[in-house]
Amino acid sequence: MATILSEATGAQGKARAFEVIHPLDDVAEEKCSPEGLGRMHMSRSVRWSLYALRGYLLTMGLLVAYRLLTLAGVLGHHAP
Repeated sequence: MATILSEATGAQGKARAFEVIHPLDDVAEEKCSPEGLGRMHMSRSVRWSLYALRGYLLTMGLLVAYRLLTLAGVLGHHAP
């Protein structure tokens, strides 16, 4: 099912119609297989950014675990 969105005038003065096709109504395309592609090459800055993100997420997870254990009273009594 296609829907005509609007009409516009092109560079030569001809009227063009734009059709909007819903993805579920579109023709299915062949999916790409990741097998046989090999490793993805990353630059040094991308690799270090991913290491920094991994460290940040690990630190935040440890802080949440520490806070939960403190609230549960497992790590002792601290002043609120």
